[in-house]
Amino acid sequence: MFVPAGFEPPRGLVTVDFRLEPLGPEHSERDYAAWTSSIEHILGSPGYGPDASWPRPLTPEQNLADLVRHARDFADRTGFTFTVLDPGDDVVGCVYIYPARDDLHDALIQSWVRASRAELDGELRREVADWIASSWPFACPLYEPLLG
Repeated sequence: MFVPAGFEPPRGLVTVDFRLEPLGPEHSERDYAAWTSSIEHILGSPGYGPDASWPRPLTPEQNLADLVRHARDFADRTGFTFTVLDPGDDVVGCVYIYPARDDLHDALIQSWVRASRAELDGELRREVADWIASSWPFACPLYEPLLG
């Protein structure tokens, strides 16, 4: 079990510069525009890189299917994906909370922002790290820091 049975996952996080809400099919077009315009930037973000399985070319229909899967994971409590929205409701990134792939951590957190909003990288990582520590039941999450 990824999260305890009695745990109610937070439905979002609100800051001055952005807000998180569960990712779903309603975000598909804006999500697709965000990540497809930012592949190099995402691959340079902590937790990604040349060996990452994503981002990779997808059609808009494949992206929609991926968002449906993320929404199902959220409902099934097997993973939690949040879209990052700016104050104008444009998608500027994503945050993924899934079981860790190693024996040292209980959760793997990954995030990205679109290249045109790269200045949000540090703030998003700080806010999400604090949110994970204060609002989620993980004892040893892995959320790689920004380098430099």
